[in-house]
Amino acid sequence: MSTVEGRSPEGHADAIQAPGTDEALWRAWHGWDRLPDYALPEEGRVVVVAAHPDDEVLGVGGTIARLVAAGLAVTVVSVTDGEGSHPDSLVLSPAELAELRARELEEALAELGAAGAEIVRLRLPDTGVGDHEDVLARELAALLPGAALCLAPWTEDVHGDHEAAGRAALAAARTTGVPCALYPVWMWHWAEPGDSRVPWERAARIVLPSAAQALKRAAVSRFATQIRPLGPAPQDAAVLPPEELTHHLRGWEVVFV
Repeated sequence: MSTVEGRSPEGHADAIQAPGTDEALWRAWHGWDRLPDYALPEEGRVVVVAAHPDDEVLGVGGTIARLVAAGLAVTVVSVTDGEGSHPDSLVLSPAELAELRARELEEALAELGAAGAEIVRLRLPDTGVGDHEDVLARELAALLPGAALCLAPWTEDVHGDHEAAGRAALAAARTTGVPCALYPVWMWHWAEPGDSRVPWERAARIVLPSAAQALKRAAVSRFATQIRPLGPAPQDAAVLPPEELTHHLRGWEVVFV
């Protein structure tokens, strides 16, 4: 997950940089019970699109664990290498960060039981996916035929790369006739329970058994470059501090259909 973009809230550079919603408010929300369960495919291959290495685990890591445990094949598409998460780092160059994040993704998928998952690195520029949306749609259209499902970032996540990746996935899914569901990542930070900007009528829950929750927690811990500081300088701070991670460690995940 890389920060940087978003629509500007009052007093802050963007909605992602602004203070986020306390997870306690989300957990106490009564709206969860109104979300229907999402029916996952029972066989075949699922393509999971991520704008940056870690988005797929944060958004649907527990779902990936459920899918592979049920015997489905998983293809993970890393649209960018996430080299822009610390653009002014004093510790790592963008190239070094890209390779570390690719390794972290492999380790995280192994934690989910998905060590055999196919990983496709498209190496589009971090924070610049929108400039390559048509190319991305064509790349995804070549990967989707025969898939039972595509999971991709939500197109209203208030992060340019996430939104562009989601739009491209939807376009590719339409072309190939593959169902596509969209998972939020940053929405849990900037939205509030019952938020009118969120299409709750299209939301569905994927409940995670305790085993899948444990696997997801272990997988998230593998993204050291994102959850721990790279160094003491402010520009090397963690992108995902504990209060942010807790949004992604619930007993369920949400997709928009």
